[in-house]
Amino acid sequence: MPRFTELSLTAQTAYAQLFDATLASELSRSVGSLRGSFARKTVKGRDYWYFQFTDLGGTLRQLYVGPDSEPVRALVAESRQTREEPLVPLVRSAIAHGCAPLLSRHFRVVRRLAEHGFFRAGGLLVGTHAFLAYGNILGLRWVESARTQHVDLAHAGKSLSLALPSTLQVDTHGAIESLRTGLLPIGGLSGKAGPSYLNPKDPDFRIYFLTTLHRGGNEPYEHPQLRVAMQPLKFMEYLLENVGQAAVFSDEGAVTVNIPHPARYALHKLLVSGERSASLLQKARKDLLQAAALLDYLKDVRPLDVEEAWKDLIGRGRGWITRARQGLDALAVSAPELEVKKWLRFK
Repeated sequence: MPRFTELSLTAQTAYAQLFDATLASELSRSVGSLRGSFARKTVKGRDYWYFQFTDLGGTLRQLYVGPDSEPVRALVAESRQTREEPLVPLVRSAIAHGCAPLLSRHFRVVRRLAEHGFFRAGGLLVGTHAFLAYGNILGLRWVESARTQHVDLAHAGKSLSLALPSTLQVDTHGAIESLRTGLLPIGGLSGKAGPSYLNPKDPDFRIYFLTTLHRGGNEPYEHPQLRVAMQPLKFMEYLLENVGQAAVFSDEGAVTVNIPHPARYALHKLLVSGERSASLLQKARKDLLQAAALLDYLKDVRPLDVEEAWKDLIGRGRGWITRARQGLDALAVSAPELEVKKWLRFK
């Protein structure tokens, strides 16, 4: 059974146009670009118009527009039309031609984090949402692209140096809170907010914040600039090098995010598949399915990318080689026709 089918040239062109437009939109984004709405207030018997929005700190603010009058009402009406997401027509075209969108509620979280600068600060979108994005980038439709209820995000934490302005502050918690969707941080044993969020009324939908393992062990790490707890995981640093960008979208709009390199993502899935406990066998199976799908494509189209990423991986020490060998063995069982063990050898 094929693991992917190729999108039409029209679909690939539609995504390329959407990515270019989304990137241009992100580069010109400002605080005034944050999503908001107009509100009319009555003060001492007279009506006034305000524009309310959530600032980068997660605080609801209002800007005075003017007294209720024909010119102001015309301005409000025009703004409501022009403020409709300008990328929507391109999004609709991409979706209509077969490109894969995010679920709307997932997209709203990702968009709000983008608006608050999470990705400009170096954050990455990882997990199945990144896998879906690879399909659009590579011009593919995954045959077994199982949806996920989780949004996984990663950041380099304190294990990798980032070129961040010293004044940069991104209130990640405030960004999520400002969505008013009921997503709450899950407390850890210490009583502090943990690295994941869920909605008690919809516990299947969670957000995970991940980072690299550091000297403090696997205890959640409180990122001082992003203002959010992050869970250290093994091998995460491998994903956070040589990253790229993608446009992710739903029928509500599109944003630019950072994602891992596809070859590193595939090989990372081999590493972590063997780390899954017996209770997480379904996730281990999904790891191998995604690795197989990406490697099936990359081995013919971009083999040097995989070989370079593999050389880096096995050069990181005995523990990495052991996990990589386990991943290759598992992939040889689930996808023997790929003959990955013959291709990727331990030299």
